[in-house]
Amino acid sequence: MNTISTFSDLWSFAYNLLISFVLFTPLYFFLNAIYHLRLSPLSSIPGPWYAAISDFWLFSHALRLQQCKTIHSLFARYGPVVRIGPNKVAFCDLSVTKNVYIAQKFDKSDYYKSLLTNNNDHAMTTLPHSEHLVRKRGYIPHYVPAHINLFQPQVHDSACDLVEMLELAGGKKSFECLNLFRHLMVDIMSMTVCGFRHGALRNLSMGIEDPLSMAVYDFPKRGVMRSVVPVWAWNLICKIPSKRWKRLCDSDRIMAEFVSARLYELRSQITAGKIQDDDEQMSLLQRLLKYRPNVASREPMSDQDIISEGMGHTIAGVDTTSATLAYILWEVSRRPDIQQRLHAELDQAMPNSRAIPDISILYRLPFLTAVVKEALRVYGAAPSLLERVVPVSTNAMNDSFDLLGYGLPPGTVVGTQSWSSHRDSIVFPSPDTFLPDRWLETHTDPSQLILMHQHLMPFGAGSRLCGGQNLAHLAIRVVIATVIRNFDIVSPPETNDSSMSIKDAFVIFPASMRCNLKFIPRQD
Repeated sequence: MNTISTFSDLWSFAYNLLISFVLFTPLYFFLNAIYHLRLSPLSSIPGPWYAAISDFWLFSHALRLQQCKTIHSLFARYGPVVRIGPNKVAFCDLSVTKNVYIAQKFDKSDYYKSLLTNNNDHAMTTLPHSEHLVRKRGYIPHYVPAHINLFQPQVHDSACDLVEMLELAGGKKSFECLNLFRHLMVDIMSMTVCGFRHGALRNLSMGIEDPLSMAVYDFPKRGVMRSVVPVWAWNLICKIPSKRWKRLCDSDRIMAEFVSARLYELRSQITAGKIQDDDEQMSLLQRLLKYRPNVASREPMSDQDIISEGMGHTIAGVDTTSATLAYILWEVSRRPDIQQRLHAELDQAMPNSRAIPDISILYRLPFLTAVVKEALRVYGAAPSLLERVVPVSTNAMNDSFDLLGYGLPPGTVVGTQSWSSHRDSIVFPSPDTFLPDRWLETHTDPSQLILMHQHLMPFGAGSRLCGGQNLAHLAIRVVIATVIRNFDIVSPPETNDSSMSIKDAFVIFPASMRCNLKFIPRQD
């Protein structure tokens, strides 16, 4: 009798709990929606109502790889300030950009934690501005032009290896350029970060799969998945009996093993006196071994921090630059006028097609410079929202942040995106058209040029500006100049506006995930 009574009580409790859940869950969501639409401090900010009540709407567009375009369309509809989530506001205004990223230096949002390397922070994932500044002091001397330009011989060697590989095909077959330039940039980044030439391009030419290049390719996908699925689901995904899934899940480990091996090898060579710890051409790992983040204790960076930093810089430098290189050459392939003008300029600057000039000469070539700037405007590899968090104000009278007349409370996530800044039709007439001439002093009024440069932010803005931008400029100019000097570039039918339509998942890539191009050797 007692057992029956206990079972009856449990059943009654479970039944009442279920009824309560069925009745009160819709009520909870209804009241939550009412709060965000009518009572929230952000309720007066324009934007679609469905974005205000849930992050799912924006998340769905991120899954469809069109977040940048979606937010840009909201600016066109609602103006320069738009609410895109219950606690998230996007803006498109130069003065606010300077205030958030340069003057006040807001901390980053938790979104960046999806990009952890080796289960550890690096420069990009360090959220507080003050802590990032400590890390920045360790790596920023590595990227100043005077130092990064010391790596020109190695970058030139890689560019010449690329030319030889393309020449062997004799223009008879297409090359998938995203993959081609990814392998090239893995070699360049491994040299500058680790002081070690990996040989990824050589492996590609021999038809050998390069695990490091594949790991760099897979890591952003891994980061996106880890940011949207719970830990238990991620652990289940990694147990799927598929070689491809296993490789994606292991991308972080593969890169960590590569960088850690280079670090331990470097330390042993320094200890043995084979490498001087004050070499003029110093790799990033070598520099970080010397760095003392804590001035008082003089304690060195931990190996885990150095490895994570090396991984982060490698990932940031490879897929971004390789995508921009591919898009530049695609534009050149379908624009005979641009290709002819580049040929004329480069033929004069490079009489010997294999003798790559110093970067200072390439910087002085006006049309090459205009093409690069226009490519960074239209095809900047990281055009997505740069999320920051409104801090607690030091003003006791007003604890909110004024965003063009809207008061945002502490904890609100705000951000702008270069996609929209680069497509402001007032600043950039015909913004969707690739027009290098707009950057030439002979074609554009000086005041307009100044305004254009102020709105150009392909490497971010403020104190969190991409540290590797000088290396990116070096690699882009050397590779573009060398390839165009030696080849006529042609798009096969499968490479077209549809296949190259931009998709974004923080970084950009073509809709087809491919960029096939033919390289026909020129006759000197």
